[in-house]
Amino acid sequence: AAGTLAVGRAVAAATRSNGATSIIGGGDSVSALKKAGLGDQVTWMSTGGGASLEFLEGIELPGVAALSEK
Repeated sequence: AAGTLAVGRAVAAATRSNGATSIIGGGDSVSALKKAGLGDQVTWMSTGGGASLEFLEGIELPGVAALSEK
């Protein structure tokens, strides 16, 4: 938990100070940042950890592909 909060604080600081785009992925990470009061200091949070990473890697996700077909 301490490592998650340390990284969360660093990401939030980079977002605030440098205008970095920050993406937090995974339910546990999102919960930890919200609990620490950092949720509004990052650009985007998603509870889909593994799926978020696959999406960022460009891997086709069946649920997203189905939306494109409609």
